[in-house]
Amino acid sequence: MTSRLVSVLTVAFTASSLGACSTVDRLLAIGEQPALTAIENPITQPGYKPVQMPMPTPQPASYSPNSLWRNGSRAFFKDQRAHQVGDILTVTVNLNDKAVIANETQRSRENKEDSGIDNFFGKTKVPLINSAVPTRIFTADSSASSDGKGSVNRSEALVTNVAAVVTQVLPNGNLVVEGKQEVRVNFEIRELIVAGIVRPEDIESDNTIDSTKIAQARIAYGGRGQITDVQQPRYGQQVMDILLPF
Repeated sequence: MTSRLVSVLTVAFTASSLGACSTVDRLLAIGEQPALTAIENPITQPGYKPVQMPMPTPQPASYSPNSLWRNGSRAFFKDQRAHQVGDILTVTVNLNDKAVIANETQRSRENKEDSGIDNFFGKTKVPLINSAVPTRIFTADSSASSDGKGSVNRSEALVTNVAAVVTQVLPNGNLVVEGKQEVRVNFEIRELIVAGIVRPEDIESDNTIDSTKIAQARIAYGGRGQITDVQQPRYGQQVMDILLPF
């Protein structure tokens, strides 16, 4: 019993500590833009399991006799697509997401217990208090019900282009790209950030790649300036929203 109580207290203390840390982090982030999640190595994440699939036998590059053409090559001359650090390619951002979800859960339960006893050991009155025995002794009624509803109706669309730079070449040949674009109009800055990992094979012949083919994609479109500042709640209101439990 003691060990169980200690375990419960430990879990409660851990939960409260995590909640306090979350509150402090939110307070420190007041007035700041949400930070994008860093691109991390997926195999180092908890619960990762490598995928094993049948793979074809590797085919070495072969050349026809008396020919400079390599079998499987896409062009005779040097490929002009991005393939090394510092190269530039164009990312076509084409997001058109829509999600409509509606859920409802209902639950009800009703219990009744009736002993059928209408006397106290043969007596019509309860001893000591000298009161009449109720119609039934040891009866219990209980009922419970719950009704939960939830819905999501979301639609997002973003179509634009941004130039990205190859910042790293992974050992397997994949490219890490990152691009940032800022446009200032009067006192408002609009910025677009694109980052992720691409396969050289997915880059088109015109040195462009669609955003849907970027792994671990991080795409941010927003701004900062006078208009964005007016759209945000005041600092005091944000603090109250974080601290108030209701």
